[in-house]
Amino acid sequence: MQIDVTFRHMEVSEPVRAYVAEKLERVKKYIDEPIDSQAFLSVEKKIRHKAVVTISAKGVTIKASEETNDMYAAIDAVIDKIERQLKRYKEKLKKHKPAAGKERQIQKTVFAAESIDLGSPEPTIIRSNSFSVKPMAVEEAVMQMDLLHKDFIVFTDSITDEINVVYRRKDGNYGLIVPQTK
Repeated sequence: MQIDVTFRHMEVSEPVRAYVAEKLERVKKYIDEPIDSQAFLSVEKKIRHKAVVTISAKGVTIKASEETNDMYAAIDAVIDKIERQLKRYKEKLKKHKPAAGKERQIQKTVFAAESIDLGSPEPTIIRSNSFSVKPMAVEEAVMQMDLLHKDFIVFTDSITDEINVVYRRKDGNYGLIVPQTK
């Protein structure tokens, strides 16, 4: 397991770094493949100790954060959150086996209007990136979206092999966009 610990607004502390590594070892029992984890530890206003942990493995990314008045307590709480999320994820995977080996690449482009110039009404590309689209069921896509704390997720439906989008509605429910070809 590769662990990156970043300290913000506080001194680098080897005992804290070792404590994070020790606690992150607990999550290995939930994921078989190599794990890449990042921990961001910060102190705000000298009393709020914040720990944010992101774990990536086996095509899954899980993120959690916790804020307390003690750094060790924040680390314990954030690792507990990660463990609960991984337990839920593992239970759902037992119930559903997705189609393996079929991933697509998606190109994501973000547009923004740089200025309010009436002579140039076209938006400008400010960021572009690619990511793999994993085949999965709608339920798994909703679970992945919840684990990542995102408002939408693009995925390939494992049954129809079509690219779909699941999104979180303002009323708390979920919406599904299924493209139709004419």
